[in-house]
Amino acid sequence: MYDVIIVGKGPAGISASLYTARANLKTLVIGKGDSALKKAEKIENYYGFSQAIRGEDLLNEGEKQAARLGVQIIENEVINIEKNDFFEVLTPDNSYVSKSVLLATGQPLKKIRIENLEQFEGKGVSYCTTCDGFFYNNLKVGVLGYKDFVVHEAVELEAFTKDITIYTNGKQLELSEQFLETSKRFNVNTKEIYRIDGGDFLQRIFFKDGTSENIDGLFIAYESPSSVDFARKLGILVDENSIVVDRDQQTNIDGLFAAGDCTGGFKQISTAVGQGALAGRKIIEYVRSL
Repeated sequence: MYDVIIVGKGPAGISASLYTARANLKTLVIGKGDSALKKAEKIENYYGFSQAIRGEDLLNEGEKQAARLGVQIIENEVINIEKNDFFEVLTPDNSYVSKSVLLATGQPLKKIRIENLEQFEGKGVSYCTTCDGFFYNNLKVGVLGYKDFVVHEAVELEAFTKDITIYTNGKQLELSEQFLETSKRFNVNTKEIYRIDGGDFLQRIFFKDGTSENIDGLFIAYESPSSVDFARKLGILVDENSIVVDRDQQTNIDGLFAAGDCTGGFKQISTAVGQGALAGRKIIEYVRSL
C-alpha cells in the first residue's frame, strides 16, 4: 500500500514527489520516458540556470533528486485507474494500491487523421468505455489503437457485446506478453482507415484500400492513455481537454489530484513545478487526515 501514486514523471509529478517523500509518505512514481520536454534542446526561461539546459538533462536531474529522497520510480505505462476503498493503478504487468493519486501525464497530443472523426464524437465515437459501453449492448463496436491500452478497453466492452474489432489504423500491434495473449479473443483489422460516415450516428468505416464495413460504435484508445482519459473513466470533471481542479490541485474526487499541462493554463515548466508543489502539500494533508 502506497500513500500516493503519481502517474507521470515530468516536472509536475517529480515536483510533487519531492514534497511527499520528505513528509515520509510512501511515494511511487510511474511514467514513460516520452515527455515532450525531451525534445527541448535549450531551456532558457527556467529559474536557477545561468546557462541554457537541455530538456532531457532537466528531467534526468529531477528523477535523480527524487530517487535520492527515497521516491520509487517505475518506467512503465499506466493503462487504468480504479477507485474503490482505495485507488488501484494498473500497468500491463502489475497493479498497485494507494491512498491517493496524482495525475501528471500532460495533455493528450494524439492527432488521428481520420475524416469525420470529430464530427461523430458523441454520435458513435467515444473516448470512454466505462461511460458509453452500456449503449452498445449486442452491437458491433470497434476500438481504435495498437498498444496495451486498446486491448484493455476491448476487454471492458466484453460486458456489453461480443462483436468487437480492434482497428490498428495501419499499425502493427505493440503489446506486452500479457495483452498479446488476450488480444486473440478479438478480431484485429490492421487496414489504414480513410474516413467514417453515417447519418445522425456513425454507421460505416472506410479503409484506404477501398473496402468498408458497417459499425455501430468506435472507441478511441490510441497509443497510451493520458490524464484526461483516466479522468473521463473515473468521473472527474473535464473542461474540453483539461482536468478541472481547485486551488489545491484537487479534483472532484477525494484523494485524486492533478497537476501540470493536463489542467490547462500556462504550459511552462515553472507552472508545472509550482502546481506539483501545491498538489504535494495537499496530498500530505489528505493522507494524514485519513
